[in-house]
Amino acid sequence: MAIWNLGSINADFVYAVPHIPTPGETLAATGRQMFLGGKGANMSVAAARAAARVNHIGAVGEDGRWALDRLLEYGVDTRNITVIGTETAQAIIMVDPKGENSIILHPGANAEIPQTTLQAALSEAQTGDWLVIQNETNLQRTAARLGKKLGLKIAYAAAPFDADRVQAVLPHLDFLILNAVEAAQLQAITGQSPADLPVRDVIVTRGAEGADWFGRDGEQHFPAIKVTPVDTTGAGDTFTGYVLAGLDRGLPMAQAIAQATRAAALMVTRHGTADVIPDLSEVQAFQP
Repeated sequence: MAIWNLGSINADFVYAVPHIPTPGETLAATGRQMFLGGKGANMSVAAARAAARVNHIGAVGEDGRWALDRLLEYGVDTRNITVIGTETAQAIIMVDPKGENSIILHPGANAEIPQTTLQAALSEAQTGDWLVIQNETNLQRTAARLGKKLGLKIAYAAAPFDADRVQAVLPHLDFLILNAVEAAQLQAITGQSPADLPVRDVIVTRGAEGADWFGRDGEQHFPAIKVTPVDTTGAGDTFTGYVLAGLDRGLPMAQAIAQATRAAALMVTRHGTADVIPDLSEVQAFQP
């Protein structure tokens, strides 16, 4: 099978800072690096490195052709990424010594993916493939409806959280993943807990506390692996990509989550985003 990811592609500028700045504060960075990033690109790279066949659907500007080369190098099919006249998206990421981060996004080309690009990509998809969407691009509702009509399994990462967007795609979902804050926001809006949502599988990630899976047989908790984090950026995307790759390869959900937990733990010990996501051999060999 295959994973089709309607996802963002960013140039990530990562600044090491003594602490996350407060309003009105001017702060000198102690380091600066540039990485391939975006929640979509991170998930595509993670799934590809977890041995799934991944097709990325998206857009970059002329200034982002390097990102296509990088994705291809990491095993992601880039034929359905369109180069348009809008500049490539950017993220300004500040990371403190404890690994916590603060992020500013400029959506750029991510918000202008042509509908024809989406339609052309999904015309190649097969019944039973996964379609992944998240909130850093346009066309989520269109993709969810079209994917469902084509017999695809629809996965949704509800970040950055937007109540209207979540509710628009909720009826089409087979799999929903969100963090604890987003889960609380969704419950406040819908009145439904994760266990009550009309979605077959829901995962709520809880950072250092692990993750909860709400499935047909009830709730199951998966504790996080204890490591010393240096950068939490991209860890959630790595987790999501690994879960989906495991499911696509036929793993039971519990095994897919366990493998993804190891990948996320290894990821937070590294500085960077898509460029440093561990591959499956590293995850299997990881000894925390």
